[in-house]
Amino acid sequence: MSSVTEQHDGQARRGDAGRSNGRATRAESQNIGLHQARYVREEFSTALRALLMTPLMTSAHPDFTSVRRHSENLREWLARETGWILNVERDCARLFKRPSDLLDPTRGFPDYDRRRYILFCLACAVLERADPQITLRILGDRLLAFAAEPSLNALGFSFTLQTHHERRELVAVCRHLLDIGVLVRVAGEEEGYVHHVSETPEHLHDALYDIQRRVLAGILAAVRGPSTWAAEEAPQGIEQRLQALTSEHVPDSDEGRRTATRRDLSRRLLDDPVVYTDSLDSNTRAYFLNQRGAMGARLSEAAGLIAEQRAEGLALADETGALTDLSMPAEGTEAHVTLLVAEHLAGALREGSKPEHQILTEVDVTNFIEKARERYGRYWRKSAREPGTQRELARIALDRLRKLRLISVSANGVRPLPAISRFAVGQAEIREAGTSGKSADRQNYDAQ
Repeated sequence: MSSVTEQHDGQARRGDAGRSNGRATRAESQNIGLHQARYVREEFSTALRALLMTPLMTSAHPDFTSVRRHSENLREWLARETGWILNVERDCARLFKRPSDLLDPTRGFPDYDRRRYILFCLACAVLERADPQITLRILGDRLLAFAAEPSLNALGFSFTLQTHHERRELVAVCRHLLDIGVLVRVAGEEEGYVHHVSETPEHLHDALYDIQRRVLAGILAAVRGPSTWAAEEAPQGIEQRLQALTSEHVPDSDEGRRTATRRDLSRRLLDDPVVYTDSLDSNTRAYFLNQRGAMGARLSEAAGLIAEQRAEGLALADETGALTDLSMPAEGTEAHVTLLVAEHLAGALREGSKPEHQILTEVDVTNFIEKARERYGRYWRKSAREPGTQRELARIALDRLRKLRLISVSANGVRPLPAISRFAVGQAEIREAGTSGKSADRQNYDAQ
């Protein structure tokens, strides 16, 4: 009897162990499933952030594989939230994103003026008509034919390639095309072309490129191509042309208008440092005040950002500082000066002074930098310590703050905007080497 009982007890114990192992297996499977789901979410977020930073992406980009893997979900999410179109090919991806303000002067290619934009467009026109490979010298020669157009000459534009400066401009455009993947260098280099003299053989100062057709085709982020207008019907003026190129159809219904408003706000939140409530028109402001909490949470979750909601507006902040083309705070003399100017401008907001007392002139900022140099100048680069450089430093600092939507600049002067308060710092504590493990040329800023 006891042996039978022991046998049944053993079976029961084995049964309990089986059920226990089953529960452990299911728990382990659930954990694996949770890890996989989290990995998918994180990879989606990484791909989305990469597209926001690099809308025209080639296969050489480290996150291109993630973009291709999540292309369908990315396409659906972007179309729903922003109305932006995503096109993913075998060797490149193009997010056709456009700023909400087409005339925003703080956007564009770095160090580009109107003349260089013209050269860039002319170079793209040459490449569109070229063979799969082209040399720098042939590109320059063919560009000259386009630059000789009477319509361009009537606008005061001329380009001859006769001077060192003009060859340098062409090389700068070519290097930009290399950076964004339109061109791939096969042989040669550009610097010799800049300094080329006629007595030396031309082939010694040239470069050979492959033209990436798919990438070139994605340069223009337009809803309608400019070639679709007849010459006599083409819109006049830069604002009219930009509107005509990017104007999107909005259904004439309440739902259509609400969707357009939501997408416009989503574009601003993903693309701009901060969205201020008082910068919106009455209809958009009403929608924003009602929906900004839900919008901020939804966009932040997808893009790995943090929603900072204040009475004055909403910002989607990136703790890593990677999702921006202009970081603050950052290293370097200009970045340090910018932070000092930001703290100075934020003082008026902290003290709650009247709006008219918060407006400063560029001369005021220049004078402040001159005084700050007396205390911090020994930590700046040598050229920034030279007399008279404070005006240039003031211009750079104000330009950075304007791009970050921390100030507004008008004919009346410079006015700090509410978000500048988050960069307010206390008095700098300058620590000598060996006292805190930091080098002597670093400063510790303690936020107030």
